Amino acid sequence: MPTFSAQHRTAVQTSIDVVNGVRTADLGLATPCAGWTLADLLAHMTAQHRGFAAAARGHGAEPDVWRTAPLVAAIAADPVGTYTAAAHDVLAAFAAPGVDHALFALPDFGPDVTVAGETAMGFHFVDYVAHGWDVAATLGTPFALPADVLAAVTPLVMAVPDGDFRDADTSPFARALPATDDEPLARLLRHLGRTPDWAPVPR
Repeated sequence: MPTFSAQHRTAVQTSIDVVNGVRTADLGLATPCAGWTLADLLAHMTAQHRGFAAAARGHGAEPDVWRTAPLVAAIAADPVGTYTAAAHDVLAAFAAPGVDHALFALPDFGPDVTVAGETAMGFHFVDYVAHGWDVAATLGTPFALPADVLAAVTPLVMAVPDGDFRDADTSPFARALPATDDEPLARLLRHLGRTPDWAPVPR
C-alpha cells in the first residue's frame, strides 16, 4: 500500500464527517467551486469515489461509472447516505491487496489516461483534502486535518502543476494563488486555487 494510505483514509473519513452535517435545505448553497451548488459538489465527489473504486477494480474505462447525472436524484433525496456509501466503497477498493501496483484507467482525467494505482490514489487524496474543505467552507463549519495527513499530502499537492491550462473549464483547480506564511492547510488550498478565508453568503 502507498506510504500515505492511512492518511488518505483519514482525509476521506474527515470528508464523511463534514458531509454528515449537510441537510437537504443546504443543497442550493454556493460553494468555493465557482458555479457549483453544494448539490453539484456532492454529486461530483460521489461520482469520483465511484469512478476511482471502479478503476481500482479494473473497470475505470467504463464512462458510466464516472457520470454525475445519475446521482442528482439520489443526492437530493439522501445527500449524506449517498455520499457516505460511495466514500466507504472507494476506501474498501483501495484497501485490496496489490491495488497500488494495478493500472487505473481514469478517462475522467483525459482520453486514454492510465496510471499506476499509487499515483491514482495520490490524485484522490489531494482531491478529498480540497473537497472536504470545500464542503466545510460551504457550511461554515470548522475543517481540520491531523499534522501527519497534511505532511503526507503536501508533496502531492505541491506537485500539481500551475499554468494556463488551469484557466480551462475542464481544469480541476483554478490558478494557484500567491503563497503566504499561512498555516499548512491554507498554503495547500492556495496552491489549489482556493481562498482559505472564503466564506458563504449569509443565509
